[in-house]
This record gives sequence, C-alpha cells and structure tokens, in this order.
Amino acid sequence: MQLRDRCFLLLGGTGGIGRALIAQLLDEGARLLVATRHPETAHLPDGVSLVKLDLAATDLDQQLQAVTAAWPEIDGIIHCAGQNHFASLEQSSVSNIDNQLAVNLRSALLVARHFVPLFRERQRGTLTFVGSTFGSIGYPGYIAYCATKFGLRGFTEALRRELADTPIHVLYVAPRATRTDMNPEVIHQLNHALGNAMDHPRQVAARIVRAMNRDQRRCFLGWPEKLFVLVNGVLPRLVDRAMLKQLPVIRQFLDSGVSP
Repeated sequence: MQLRDRCFLLLGGTGGIGRALIAQLLDEGARLLVATRHPETAHLPDGVSLVKLDLAATDLDQQLQAVTAAWPEIDGIIHCAGQNHFASLEQSSVSNIDNQLAVNLRSALLVARHFVPLFRERQRGTLTFVGSTFGSIGYPGYIAYCATKFGLRGFTEALRRELADTPIHVLYVAPRATRTDMNPEVIHQLNHALGNAMDHPRQVAARIVRAMNRDQRRCFLGWPEKLFVLVNGVLPRLVDRAMLKQLPVIRQFLDSGVSP
C-alpha cells in the first residue's frame, strides 16, 4: 500500500507508540489527523492536524460524524489507543473495567462501523488496529485488558472476512511489551524480574508502518512471544505450566501495594 498522500486519522496519537507513528508516517508522506480529548493542550509536530474525539464517550458515533463532516478526505484509520490496569480482578474497580472496554474494544467497533460504508463508497480504505500479545495469551494481572484485546483480535478477524470481497484493507498488529508511559514503573520492574523484553515505541511504529506498506493482514511482534502465541493456541496447558511458575513473582508485584 502506498502511504504517500493518504489521509489517516490516528487514534492514540498522543501516547508512546502513537507519537512514534506520527514521525514515521510523516516521513512516508502521509497526511495526519490526530484525535485527542484535549486538542487545545496537545503538542505535536508541524504538519499534523488535531481533532477532538473522546473514545470513551457515549456519543462517540456522533463525534465521528462531526470529524468526517470536517475531514471527508480521510481514507485510513489507525487505532492504537488503549487503556490498561495491572491489578487482580478483585482489585479492579467497575469504572476501570468499563473504561478499558470502552476505549480498547467498543471504540474500535464504532470507528469501523462509521468508516466502513464511507470507504466502501470510495472504493478504498485502510483500517489498522493495534492489539497486543495479550490478545492471544491470557496473563495474570491483566484480566480486563486481555479480555478487550482478545475481543479486538476476534473483531478484526471477523471484519476482515466480512470485507474480503471489498477493497477495504484490515490489519491487526500485536506488539509485545512496549516501554511507554501507559505502563507504570511496577510493570517495568515486573518485566525485569521475569526477564521479559520490552520494545521501544519507535521499533513498534516501524513494524506497523512496514506491515501497512506490505499489505499484511496480521502481524505479531517479538520473539519468543510469537512462538508462545502459537503454542497457546495448540497446547495451552504448556503455557499454563509456564505461567504457574511465574505466578509467585507476579503476585509479589500485584500484592506490593504499588498503584499502577
């Protein structure tokens, strides 16, 4: 896919991966609109336009209509917005669970629901969704996050198959742990204790752009995480045993009293 002169709406552009994507997409010659709840306080590079959008809002569908009324030339979406919370299920508040469901999953469905008919009429369009390795492997301390990312992966798979006879392209990218501000210091400590690698946002952004350029449909990042995804799908008991060995360390951080 040629990215030059395409007009992309980037959701989650003020986060770590999103900011890295901005630089690389601009280098590719793409035009960018970045959605944020507070455009008046966002500081982004020259050449980027800002639009107001609250992905957790109950009237998100109406907000999307306002965006496309002002920017009818949008022909690509990159959804890399996300919320997470490292806590056991019993420590997770209802509002925190609701927020993850709204931002990570509900907003993706509503964004696609809005843009698919527009892209179908235009006879071209790209929908890129950034998921997670935790969308394929359930992990202690991330129950709500895993649920939303599993849902996102299933949604994109169904959407891609539903649109298989159209020119609309659907891409799902699943990064492994990434060093962003969304992850508090306790998560960095946990990954260090377990020996888990964490990618820099620039690495993840580069892989996303490469997958878009190559018209990929799915892209899982990181080794051995890609292997674990395959094993978990075929022999989940092996992953259960590996997680059981990690559980005492995970519980130390879950029960540390450090608020994420």
